[in-house]
Amino acid sequence: MNSTRGTGTPRKRLRWMWVVLLMPLAIAQAPAADPQLPYPAQLQRDVDFWVRVYTRIDTDSGYLHDQYNLSVVYDTLHFAPNSSPRARQRIVNQARDHYVAELERIAAGQEPLSPEDERIKALWGTEATPARLREATDDIRFQLGQANRFKAGLIRSGTWQKDIAQALKDEGLPPELAALPLVESSYNPSAYSKVGAAGLWQFMRSTGRRFMRIDRTVDDRMDPFQATEAAAQLLAYNHRILGTWPLALTAYNHGVAGMRRAVDTLGTTDIVTIVRTYQSRTFGFASRNFYVSFLAALKIERDPEKYFGPIVPMREAKFREVRMPAYVDVRSLERALSLDSETLRELNPALRPAVWRGRLAVPRGYDLRLPAEGPTLTTAMLAKRLGSQALLASAARRSRPQTAPARLVAALVQPANASGVTPGAAAAPAANAGAAIPVVATAPANAGSATRVTFAASSPTATTLPDSTPEGDALPQVASSFGMPKQRLLDFNGLEGSSASSQPSADDSAAAADNDTAQPVSAAQADALGPALGPADGSSQSADPTDYSVGPNDTIRVAAAETLGHYADWLGIRAQDLRRINHLRFGRPVMVGHRIRLDFRRVPPGEFEARRHNYHQALEASYFAAHRIVGTQQYLAQRGDSLWTLTRHFSQLPLWLLRQYNPDTDFANLRPGTQLVVPRIEDVSVGSD
Repeated sequence: MNSTRGTGTPRKRLRWMWVVLLMPLAIAQAPAADPQLPYPAQLQRDVDFWVRVYTRIDTDSGYLHDQYNLSVVYDTLHFAPNSSPRARQRIVNQARDHYVAELERIAAGQEPLSPEDERIKALWGTEATPARLREATDDIRFQLGQANRFKAGLIRSGTWQKDIAQALKDEGLPPELAALPLVESSYNPSAYSKVGAAGLWQFMRSTGRRFMRIDRTVDDRMDPFQATEAAAQLLAYNHRILGTWPLALTAYNHGVAGMRRAVDTLGTTDIVTIVRTYQSRTFGFASRNFYVSFLAALKIERDPEKYFGPIVPMREAKFREVRMPAYVDVRSLERALSLDSETLRELNPALRPAVWRGRLAVPRGYDLRLPAEGPTLTTAMLAKRLGSQALLASAARRSRPQTAPARLVAALVQPANASGVTPGAAAAPAANAGAAIPVVATAPANAGSATRVTFAASSPTATTLPDSTPEGDALPQVASSFGMPKQRLLDFNGLEGSSASSQPSADDSAAAADNDTAQPVSAAQADALGPALGPADGSSQSADPTDYSVGPNDTIRVAAAETLGHYADWLGIRAQDLRRINHLRFGRPVMVGHRIRLDFRRVPPGEFEARRHNYHQALEASYFAAHRIVGTQQYLAQRGDSLWTLTRHFSQLPLWLLRQYNPDTDFANLRPGTQLVVPRIEDVSVGSD
């Protein structure tokens, strides 16, 4: 990131200077059940605001307030039930215009002040200077009420409280984190937003695929139990990287890299300093308020009757499970189990709509949930009930010729100017023989190179989709030659839709935008943008801690799986040009973690950053289409260990993922005894659709 970015306008900087001057030097801590979750006194006004939002006004009401000083609430707006979003927006706009005019009149010093003027001025207290009030005209924001949704969430939480408590305990996490779904989804397991977040814990697809199965047949984000285990892993990961729970929770919304950038920029891990003073295009209202909205939810959860009266939580979910013996369509299951589709669907929310419509089968190996009442059913017993004829028919639909590959992976795509690629420390390691490990997904955006798709069994074979051939023509040819449908080729490579480019999914692309300007005025709009009870800006929630932005003097820090050839392609120049300006001899590799200087004559820094980020998103998408993280282990470095030897020692573990779990480790000077965190990897079954 350039040193001048994210600093705000002079006017905004002046506002934050006022804030810093007014902040107390000492951080008083209010009592908390867990000292790891501090309750800074300086954030009390913010917590109080969210308590009011969650308990005093419902989704037919809202506050018109200042977005930086949450103690300044100008008005409470009320809407007619079932009124249209357009009608509600008109009321909000009129109220905002009114208070803008009032603030401007007070700032101009017009006398005498009316009782309304005096009330507004009093809201600002000692900050009510003419300059500050003029600034405030740009910061009027509307916040929809949430009391009815929060109460419903408290009731629903009983269904999963026991399981969530156990999952948090298994990861060694504070039990208070069980309040997070109240903020994220109001404990609604079916919550799905237009920006792509889904389920009880509101996982984005790219982050969810690290820990869960997400494909055409199964989306574990919609399964509260699977998603809870994934959320516990993600929260534990955030805390390992960032060191404090306020930062780890904020990263759940803003991403780990974003929070590391905030810490590096300000030189502190203090959450008060960060939420009050950090300036960034993406660190908007949602990110600033994520931790305080969590504290507010936690405060209410501890004493719900104080705010809502008697609360009777729903009963704990109970069920039986049986592992599927084969691919079976849902209609056959209904007949074999004497259960209706509605009952099965309620118990198995992770199965996607195509399964319930009969277009895809319930996959082999899937743990099917059944009502708790009834005898225990084993896989063998289910196979017997289904009957050999049904299983044979299902197997025939899913079978492939003996020449078909046992596993399909994406191979490393070399940029168009391959002569500029320097093998060495920055290149992704090759997979172990027979391991069939996908290391990266696609070529850079402007590479002009072909997409290489590898079929790996005992030894890898490959084919190439040339750019000169339309993807719609090339893919069927490749798929046919290996005896599999085109869609299966896409699915096994972790590709979505009809493109073989492995570009980031649409939901994650939409999530990259800052949606702070979208202020819902109705429950329907809130659900569409993001069902979070607290602020939701559609952040990417990325678990990648790497900063891919351009730094001072047009430099970047080399990341894993990057080469000079990649940089040259993304910049539209030759690799030898980069060697010249960095005084690199031919054949000398660029080292992971070192800084190199770039040439932005043809491509601006912002576009380069986007291409670089897209490349790494595609790399992750390809890898996590075939693997998932199921936990971590500790490893003490031995003499002679390096990034290369470690990725060979831990099969299926790419260099870039090991670095993500150890972002501050200097692998170029790895000393014996250095403790590393190594993710444990599970190979996703090739039968996944």
